[in-house]
Amino acid sequence: MADAAFDPLASARPGASGRVAGARAMWREANAIQKAAFVVAVLLLAAAALAPLIAPHDPVAQTLIARLRPPVGFERFKEGHLLGTDELGRDVLSRVLWGLRLTLALAFAGAIIGLLLGGVLGLLSGMAGGVTDDLVMGAVDAQIAIPFTLVALLILAVFGSSLQVMVIVLGLYGWEQYARIVRGEVRKLMRMPFVEAAVAAGASRPRIAFRHLLPNIVSPLVVQFTLSLSNIVLQESTLSFLGMGVQPPTATLGSMVGIGRDYMPTAPWIVIFPALAILLLTFAVQILGDWLRDRADVRLRSR
Repeated sequence: MADAAFDPLASARPGASGRVAGARAMWREANAIQKAAFVVAVLLLAAAALAPLIAPHDPVAQTLIARLRPPVGFERFKEGHLLGTDELGRDVLSRVLWGLRLTLALAFAGAIIGLLLGGVLGLLSGMAGGVTDDLVMGAVDAQIAIPFTLVALLILAVFGSSLQVMVIVLGLYGWEQYARIVRGEVRKLMRMPFVEAAVAAGASRPRIAFRHLLPNIVSPLVVQFTLSLSNIVLQESTLSFLGMGVQPPTATLGSMVGIGRDYMPTAPWIVIFPALAILLLTFAVQILGDWLRDRADVRLRSR
């Protein structure tokens, strides 16, 4: 009874119709760039999800007699290969679709791991304080001080560049941002009357965390999640470009750019199309992240 009486969200949970109306209001208030970013993000997600169905060829199938064929509209274009072929005769369009699929899967997996790791540590740091807070914040400062690319290269050099290791490495990227956000929000909420009342009523720490704290920090975490997605995509592309990411013949957008850079003078389409996919993906996610941040921040929205 005491917890329900002091729950500030009890009267503010919208129903399905309220959520639909809120989504429509967001769309009406969005500018042209934000709407374009949303459309691009949906198209890229759909292309990645439907890659097994819409990819015209096997992404690893080699046809050496058709190697380095240009995209449609150029001389020596080969029928059935709209974006041309690479140095081994593999279809560039198929590899871009499958590479986008794997890049997004790695980005989502890494962002979720970072969210869970940073969220839990930030929650412990904010609620416990004292030595726990000092240790967590010390780890956060160390993570910020050391260039993560060097740490990632060291881990991949020691343990190999399998998909499992890549997911773990990308999950370690950016967890400190979640920890700092959660810690700051928790320390602020712990001084709020409804939390103090729950503590006085004898509520356990897990109940306080899940009932009163976490529902109030969902918005900044969602915003940070969208922003970290694009950063993880760039990090994965950087590692793959350096040859330490997912190994051939499996395609990611970064590995396609890294391998194709040697053919830029004679076959630039090998690099242009995966690089364009990276650019569009990061652009769309960054714009959507800024949009969500503006919507979640009451002070910015009131302006």
